[in-house]
Amino acid sequence: MKQAAFERLHQADWHEFATRLDALERGKPSPSQASSFPAAYRQLCQQLALAESRGYSSQLVDQLRQLTLRGHQQFYRHRSPLPGRVLGFIVGGFAREVRDQWRYVLTASLLFYGSLIGMAALVYAFPELVYSVLPPDQVAQMEQMYDPDASRLGRFAERGAGDDWLMFGYYVMNNIGIAFQTFASGLLFGLGTLFFLLFNGLTIGAVAGHLSSIGYHQPFWSFVIGHGAFELTAITLAGAAGLQLGVALLAPGRQTRAEALRQAAKRGIQLVGGATLFLLIAAFVEAYWSSMTLATPAIKYIVGTLLWLIVAAYFCLAGRGQHAAE
Repeated sequence: MKQAAFERLHQADWHEFATRLDALERGKPSPSQASSFPAAYRQLCQQLALAESRGYSSQLVDQLRQLTLRGHQQFYRHRSPLPGRVLGFIVGGFAREVRDQWRYVLTASLLFYGSLIGMAALVYAFPELVYSVLPPDQVAQMEQMYDPDASRLGRFAERGAGDDWLMFGYYVMNNIGIAFQTFASGLLFGLGTLFFLLFNGLTIGAVAGHLSSIGYHQPFWSFVIGHGAFELTAITLAGAAGLQLGVALLAPGRQTRAEALRQAAKRGIQLVGGATLFLLIAAFVEAYWSSMTLATPAIKYIVGTLLWLIVAAYFCLAGRGQHAAE
């Protein structure tokens, strides 16, 4: 976009933001000016970044920098308390970030779910392929975990119901570790994130295909469908965050690699923060609901389907009532 068109598109927003700043600096903002200020400030920051990356005139860049500097001072002066910011992120901010970064989320989803579904289909059709992905002892362990005659499903199926809280802790540590591993390995020019997305997809797919082929499909799928809505989504979001790091290093554009990486990490950590919340929910569901055998598979399928729909609705609808930064 040429500079003249860029200015025509956003000039009214800049004038409105300056008016809002004047009111804040006088200490007499209207309720609407105060409530809409954070979103307007984030939007201005992105417009400044665009102006710098596109090489617009120094006069325009300096104008936006001055507005941003004044906005920064007011933003940190009037910031809401930490609990309020956390709640705002959960209620709508996280979903907006996912929608804003949909290209990376889509790419990570295609890599992860594509490898998962593809490997599951191959192992189901050619059962011996499972041993090309998993060692025999791990395959035997999976068969034991999802034996239809087991009193409880999942890892350490012989544990007592009172030990569920121990499994909750195990799932939290294990799953969050995988998510941060997937994200941080994006620093290897994205190759690490690519590896972990494919590795986890192929592994889960091999297990799913093998258990389905030997007749353990009902305990396996009824087990994973509930917490999978949160756990699998979190893996793809961590992957999306990691891919951003790799792109920033490989194609920084007109920015330095350090600056591009800093901005990518700032955006990516929002996805990782939300993914961590999802993994906490997934661990709770997995420890206290998925492992139960008292509930019939039909009930688990219904609950699991509802959870997937809730997750989809959250990302599609949450935060749309507020003005999101472009």
